[in-house]
Amino acid sequence: MTEDHPHGDGQSPEAGHPGGHPGSSAPGHDGGSPGTTDSGHPGGHLGTRNYDERPLIVTWEVTQACELECDHCRAEAQPERDPAELSIEEGRAFIDSITDFGRPQPILVFSGGDPLERPDLFELLDHAADRDVTTAVTPAPTDNLTEAVIGKLADAGVERIALSLDGATPEAHDEFRGEEGSFARVEQAARQAREAGMEIQINTTVTANTVEYLPEIAAMVEAFDAAMWEVFFLVPIGRGEELAQLDPGRTVDVMEWLYRRGRDAPYRVITVEAPHYRRVADEFERRESSEGVRVGSTRAGKGFVFVSYEGEVYPSGFLPQRGGNVTDRSLVDIYRNADLFRRLRDTEQFVGSCSRCDYLDVCGGSRSRAHAVTGNPLASDPLCPWVERVDDAT
Repeated sequence: MTEDHPHGDGQSPEAGHPGGHPGSSAPGHDGGSPGTTDSGHPGGHLGTRNYDERPLIVTWEVTQACELECDHCRAEAQPERDPAELSIEEGRAFIDSITDFGRPQPILVFSGGDPLERPDLFELLDHAADRDVTTAVTPAPTDNLTEAVIGKLADAGVERIALSLDGATPEAHDEFRGEEGSFARVEQAARQAREAGMEIQINTTVTANTVEYLPEIAAMVEAFDAAMWEVFFLVPIGRGEELAQLDPGRTVDVMEWLYRRGRDAPYRVITVEAPHYRRVADEFERRESSEGVRVGSTRAGKGFVFVSYEGEVYPSGFLPQRGGNVTDRSLVDIYRNADLFRRLRDTEQFVGSCSRCDYLDVCGGSRSRAHAVTGNPLASDPLCPWVERVDDAT
C-alpha cells in the first residue's frame, strides 16, 4: 500500500486503512495501513527500515466473509467463510514468520472481508501479542462490532482500528456500503474505540461520485478525534470496476486540496494507490515557498505486502499477481526474493512514461492501477496526468 503524508520522513507507504484495502474498511496499500511513516505507526522506528528487506505493513486478509456489499470491494466479499482460509495453526505459524524479518518488525494488519467473522480472531491476536507483533484491525461496521468487542480488541493489544467513511450523510455512506445503518455504526464505533483507548483511522474511497463529500468528511474525521485519514484513490478491480474514477486533471486538484488540508489538520492525511501525490506535494511547495517536500517512498511490494485468506502473497490487495504461498515458502523469502517483488522494486524495468519520469524513484506510479488498466504492473499509472500514453504497456 502506498501511503503518503506531507509531514512524514519520506519513508511512508496503497496503504489500505490500517493496511489492507478499503473494501473491508482497511488501510491500505499502495494497498493501505495504520500509518504513513515509521514514526507514525504504532511500534514504528523512524529512519531504520530498508523496504527492500522488510515491509512496513503486512496486511493479512484473514477471511473474505463479510455482511456488507460495498460498491468498491476489491475482495468481492461473501456472506460465508471459505474453507480454504488459513487454519488457526497455519495462522499462528504465519504470525511467527513476521518476526523473521527482524527489527524493526512490520505492523500486522488483520483485514478482510470482516476479520470479526473469524471466531478465532482473538486467539490469533493473543498469539501476535505473545510474539510482540504490533497489530491493527480493520473491522467492518456491522452488528459484529459491538462495544464489548471493541473492548476485547483493546484488551488484546490492538493499537488502532480503521473505519471507513465514504459519505458525509447516512444516505450517501449507506448506499456506498450497501447496508442501512452503516454510517451510524461508524460514528458509534469511533466513539467507543477512543473511549477504549485505541487510536482510530478513517478511510475514504475517492470516486467521481464521492469526491464532493471530501470537505465534510474531513471535518468529521477531526470531530472523531482520529489519528489518521486515509484517502484511497480507486483501482478498478473487483466491484470497483463499475465505479466512475476521477480524471487525471481533477485528481491533481483533489491532491492539492488534501495536501493543504494535511498541513493544517490535527490528524495525518495519507493517500493510497496515488503515489503521484508526492509530485503534487513537491510542486505545490515549490510554488509556495521555492522549496520542495518529500512525502513518501513506499509502494506495492516495496514497504507493503498483502497475504490472502488462502495464504497467497501479493504485492498489494489490488495487484492480483502472486509471489508464492506462506504455507510452502516463508513470507520473508517471498518478499525479498520472489521474481515479481524484485521486478516491482526495480524501476529500471518500468516501461512507458513512468520509466522516463523525473519523479520515478520518488513516485513510481501505482503498480496496481497500471496492471488493472494495461495488464502490465510495470506500465505507467493511467491516473497520473503526466503520463503521455495510457496504453504504453510495452
